[in-house]
Amino acid sequence: MCNLYSMTRSQDAVRNMARVLRDQTGNLPPMPGIFPDYPAPIVRNGPDGRELVMARWGMPSSQLALMEATKKRAAKLEAKGKPVDFKELLRLEPDIGTTNIRNTNSKHWQRWLVPEHRCVVPFTSFSEFNKAEGGDIWFALDETRPLAFFAGIWTNWTSVRKVREGETTNDLFGFLTTEPNAVIAPIHPKAMPVILTTQDEIDAWLTLPAGDALTLQRPLADDALTIVARGKKLDGAV
Repeated sequence: MCNLYSMTRSQDAVRNMARVLRDQTGNLPPMPGIFPDYPAPIVRNGPDGRELVMARWGMPSSQLALMEATKKRAAKLEAKGKPVDFKELLRLEPDIGTTNIRNTNSKHWQRWLVPEHRCVVPFTSFSEFNKAEGGDIWFALDETRPLAFFAGIWTNWTSVRKVREGETTNDLFGFLTTEPNAVIAPIHPKAMPVILTTQDEIDAWLTLPAGDALTLQRPLADDALTIVARGKKLDGAV
């Protein structure tokens, strides 16, 4: 799973490539390390055209996953002789979210595959962890780390992200994964993010019917990615 990426290009670059009409991000600094549940920029379809906004990384986890986590927590409380209101416990189950989405046939994800809930996520490099190869292995389109985008989905959701925050309502996002190409596979053989590199691909992901848009859920060409750093938690810091 890709649980770390960077975005160090300018807002102008993002706005121009994704044809953004409205920017709500304010002053967006370089982000050399974006981790799960961090706020990060996304481009989505708004009522007046495409908009650049901030959202927290991690879509709502499935009800099954939350149910299993709540059962474990309830069992621990019961073992200590404490009363359990399971329904309330489930409602307040902490959920940092699901960062990567692979199974787009799942009913849990299909509700958000309509254009209104699709987004693109700007990035300049991303990391896959492999301890034997040096830890965090960073990939980009080339050494200059050009701007590209992940194909994502977003929603507005009320949940407990962190216990200390309690129940909050947030815009959330995640991005799709697919089979790894020949560059990613030796480092992470299970998956790689779905990457969009052209305006036409961005337009297609944000506008086409789901069946057509999902043809973009495919590996990037083998010669389109390269390893740009190893063993660092931040990449492209300026």
